[in-house]
Amino acid sequence: MAIKRTDEVYIPQEVASIYARLNAKYGVGFERLEINKRLFHILAPQDLEPFVKGRDIFKDASDFPFWVKIWEASIVLSQLMASIEPLSGRTVLELGAGLGVTGIVASYFGHTVTITDYTTEVLDFARVSAAVNKCSSISFETLDWLKPSPIGEFDTIIGSEILFNKKFFEPLLNIFLSCLKGGGVVYMAHDARRKSLGEFLPLCERHFSIGMKKVEMRGGDENFTVLLTRLQRLSK
Repeated sequence: MAIKRTDEVYIPQEVASIYARLNAKYGVGFERLEINKRLFHILAPQDLEPFVKGRDIFKDASDFPFWVKIWEASIVLSQLMASIEPLSGRTVLELGAGLGVTGIVASYFGHTVTITDYTTEVLDFARVSAAVNKCSSISFETLDWLKPSPIGEFDTIIGSEILFNKKFFEPLLNIFLSCLKGGGVVYMAHDARRKSLGEFLPLCERHFSIGMKKVEMRGGDENFTVLLTRLQRLSK
């Protein structure tokens, strides 16, 4: 599950101008990510220092731009989606997709996915990566959690490291309830050091049965514990 950098990536013509614009602004490159023996190339900013300097993202993550890197939680969630058999007519919504890792992996392995984030520019990273990885069953929508526009109902909702600010707890729960079909399921993944998960789950108890497991993984020189959470809709 190691993430590696590579510049040997073919960029399809339909996203070449998007790539050029992002590269001029951020200095981007492709990260190599292997999921279920398939190699993915994910576009990401290469210099994270301006984003992380002086921040402790486990004490106060309220204004951290989570979209700028591939999180270990998104890798764990990607592995889960790659292991779930896609069923005809079933749809997946990714919230706070950032670089779009999980949605791209899910699409490649046959799921029909709608990737969402707050701005078009963030989604542009995922657009380039989806084209590079030849993902066709994927679409992109901006979504403001505080003022969500109608986006439809889905069989599955996924999100990694989305519980970073308490002001979004109630709005996220409302999105779960309005966008998830009856009997649907929500899968979330978070670094175990993020305490917000324990504060959010009590809000969900009336509407979902809750399951959780720990997943141990190694990224770079560190060991990580990721909490994979499953919310099963009780009724609609």
